[in-house]
Amino acid sequence: MADKKLSLSSLQPAAPRKSRKRIGRGLGSGKGRYSGRGIKGQKARSGSNKLRPGFEGGQMPIYMRLGKQRGPYSKDAMPVGPHRTHVHAVNVKDLERFDGEVTPETLKDAGLIRNTKLDVKILGHGELTKKLTVSAHLFSAGAREKIESAGGTITWLRGEPKPRPPKRRERKAAPPPPEEPAEPTAEADEPPAEETPAEETQPENGDES
Repeated sequence: MADKKLSLSSLQPAAPRKSRKRIGRGLGSGKGRYSGRGIKGQKARSGSNKLRPGFEGGQMPIYMRLGKQRGPYSKDAMPVGPHRTHVHAVNVKDLERFDGEVTPETLKDAGLIRNTKLDVKILGHGELTKKLTVSAHLFSAGAREKIESAGGTITWLRGEPKPRPPKRRERKAAPPPPEEPAEPTAEADEPPAEETPAEETQPENGDES
């Protein structure tokens, strides 16, 4: 190829091309009699690849057979109140461009967040050297430490959240086993010995005084 002059008539691919398998053209297609579709059934017909996800042939699908959880906790509901799951994340390194007070409105004007409909959470990535007053809905522990170490203050727009209780429950100590009554000793089983009266002593040789 190097010796041959390159021209439009001598162009060819670097690797030889391989024609695709012509499925459904009989036994010579390389896929056999049924072309990989099996024998009969809906999935053996044309257009079976256009079935929507979750279609179960007309029977009640699984997502309709299961129970639903209504209210703000369902999947398609907008998270509201303290149960929001979507936030705008802003790192402390992005706060270096501000002076004085930082609020969600100033973050929106600076282009750091799209809108003020969602909560704003300040994260602790990067460094902060300015003294700022930051107002946001949530703060990570690292961000709070860096803002306060730089001399600034933070303001919780929805109140400081309460610490969550530990997930693991402390196991209560098992009650002590009941005390078994002490076995009586052998000495206690024996009845107390009766005291015998001392025998009167008689004078020897029959002498009476």
